[in-house]
Formats: sequence, structure tokens, C-alpha cells
Amino acid sequence: MNEVTKPKMMDYRRHMIVCVGPRCTDGGGQALYDTLGEKFKAAGLNKGDLRVKRSRATCFGTCKGGPLLCIQPDGVWYYNVTTENLDRIIEQHLVGGEPVEELIYHRGPGLGSPSNAASCG
Repeated sequence: MNEVTKPKMMDYRRHMIVCVGPRCTDGGGQALYDTLGEKFKAAGLNKGDLRVKRSRATCFGTCKGGPLLCIQPDGVWYYNVTTENLDRIIEQHLVGGEPVEELIYHRGPGLGSPSNAASCG
């Protein structure tokens, strides 16, 4: 019988989930995801108090206006995430703490909502 090892994860302030499904992005979500390591490093989001964890999801079930991404625990869902819009989201939301209102298509339960049980996907 194999023993299962409990995984470990570094602390992080926010979690960015990028939809990489083919229905709405034609590879655009994956291309954006692939740039995040360097972008987070340049913005100081790869370590310390502002660290952001990044993950991929295959479908958010809202396949319009992609690429799409979600920021938790804020409960903020973004659409039309072009390279330029991603830079704005990183600088304004992840570094500055202010969501980019004109790119938000949904707000789920998050830090500013009655429930902290936020989720993406």
C-alpha cells in the first residue's frame, strides 16, 4: 500500500485562474498563461506579500468574449483579456488593488461580498 504525501504550497495573496479551453480562445488563453511567469516576476508578484498563484482551467462555462480569467479571493472575472488588458489587470488589480472595472463581466463572492466562499469555474 502506497502512502500519500500531503502536498505543500507557498503562501500567496491572490490566485489567477486562466481559461485555456479551445471553445472561446483559439489558444489565446494558453498563450496568455505562458507569459505570466515573466510578467509576475517583472511586477514583483512572484514572491513575498504580493505573490500571485496562477493556474489553468479548461472551461469556465462562459464561452464568450475570451480569453477569460478569474482573480480570487476577490471574485472578479475578466473578459477580453488581450496582452494589453492583461498588463492593465496585473498593474492595476494585482499590484494596485483596484479591479479594472470596464473588463469585468462577473463578480462572484469574494472579499467584498457577503460570503467568502469564492470559486472560479
